[in-house]
Amino acid sequence: MSSSTTVQAPPRTFNFAQHLLAANAQRAGKTAFTDDHGSISYGALEERARRLGAALLAAGVKREERVLLLMQDCCDWPIAFLGAIYAGIVPVAVNTLLTVDDYAYMLEHSRAQAALVSGALLPALHEAMARGTHELHTVVVSQPQPSTPLQAGEQEFQSFVDSQAPLAQAAATSCDDPAFWLYSSGSTGKPKGTVHSQANPYWTCELYAKAILGLTEHDVCFSAAKLFFAYGLGNALTFPLSVGASVLLMAERPTPAACFKRLRGEVGGVKPTLLFGAPTGYAGMLASPELPLRGEVALRMASSAGEALPAEIGGRFREHFGVDIVDGIGSTEMLHIFLSNRPDRVQYGTTGWPVPGYELQLRGDDGREVADGEPGDLFIQGPSAALMYWANREKSRDTFQGGWTKSGDKYIRNADGSYTYAGRSDDMLKVSGIYVSPFEVEATLIQHPAVLEAAVIGKQDADGLTKTKAFVVLKPGGAAGEDELKAFVKERLAPYKYPRFIEFIAELPKTATGKIQRFRLREREAANS
Repeated sequence: MSSSTTVQAPPRTFNFAQHLLAANAQRAGKTAFTDDHGSISYGALEERARRLGAALLAAGVKREERVLLLMQDCCDWPIAFLGAIYAGIVPVAVNTLLTVDDYAYMLEHSRAQAALVSGALLPALHEAMARGTHELHTVVVSQPQPSTPLQAGEQEFQSFVDSQAPLAQAAATSCDDPAFWLYSSGSTGKPKGTVHSQANPYWTCELYAKAILGLTEHDVCFSAAKLFFAYGLGNALTFPLSVGASVLLMAERPTPAACFKRLRGEVGGVKPTLLFGAPTGYAGMLASPELPLRGEVALRMASSAGEALPAEIGGRFREHFGVDIVDGIGSTEMLHIFLSNRPDRVQYGTTGWPVPGYELQLRGDDGREVADGEPGDLFIQGPSAALMYWANREKSRDTFQGGWTKSGDKYIRNADGSYTYAGRSDDMLKVSGIYVSPFEVEATLIQHPAVLEAAVIGKQDADGLTKTKAFVVLKPGGAAGEDELKAFVKERLAPYKYPRFIEFIAELPKTATGKIQRFRLREREAANS
């Protein structure tokens, strides 16, 4: 199914940071971002981004080289991101919840020449640098912590920015030049460096933020999804800045209590009009006894992505707050949402209709399109597709097939043209909107001295959300409890990856060649639910 659009393409010479800053030149005094410590106006954002770009160049970072962006959400984040792009330097935004080994891999893989890091994450960066062979020649620290003094050669963010006059002009990049990277997890568990062009975020702003969500300069956006996610990057940076809206940023974890403080206007004295989250977060909010009353918030709309939204959660949210959750699906590879419900047409239980400007196909195992009502692998064609996975030709060719991008999801197209999620095309799990490799969790579990074997599948909790469940076979004479194994995994992997459910069994179902049959475990789980 295809959808057309008449959005004007950007010029061939195009710098996305320059585009955003120039679009808000008449809003110099308006608040762009508010974080836990203060706010920054559009005018100050432009000046500091241009200074940051100049400082990176003065530090020896060259055009098209990468800089690691390992920062919690705060006003320094958009300064760093836009400043690097303005100078033609490529920011590599990475997840703040990963392990030291992950960061060590990303430093080596990206060959980053500098790192922009939050003080709270500096110890992890230090350890990652010590484990690898790639050397950073510049480390810039936002909000340094007294417990982690800066080392020789490290600079404080504000003084680094202040050290240079603003760049006189942006790098003369083209639409197809690399602008930034986002890392996407893969079936092997190794992150993939997803390279996005200067024009890609322009298209997501025009096709989704403006055309579907109807964002305006009067909106205040708050995203529970962090800026390092493709979803959060759009929600809390590119989307609002494309229309001159204001943004509320939050460094801490998006717990219900933390989100409620922002929704009630207790931080920065401003109440969000748009809330961006994931189904897991919405379920947690609705289950909390501290859920704000409808009259305490100023929401006009909520958005959901990251995993399929259970209809029951959407209905309960609408009943309580009087506004719908507009559910959609996007991906790191496509940068943002390409299939979505509409603010004026929400059909809970479906992911909605193709976003105009994107074409969707559902293909069977034979590569041909399937009929309505039949599950098929979802392929997308649209202008925001990533250029490639860096230094990973095999995965790039598998995912980016001509003009089409393979999503890895299975969907069913309904008679009215809407789409219903049918699960992942492989064994990858999506927990709280983040992909989790079962193999990685299994490999960690069997490191425990009492564990012989383990297999991990997805299990729906009471709210219909997918969580990891591990089937564990203990060694003869081995002893371990659920809480012990959960803690064991938490210590070795990013916290969201630990199994929420553990079942001890005598043996795992296997093929004649010894391969674990996870589908047998899924069938068993379905029969017992």
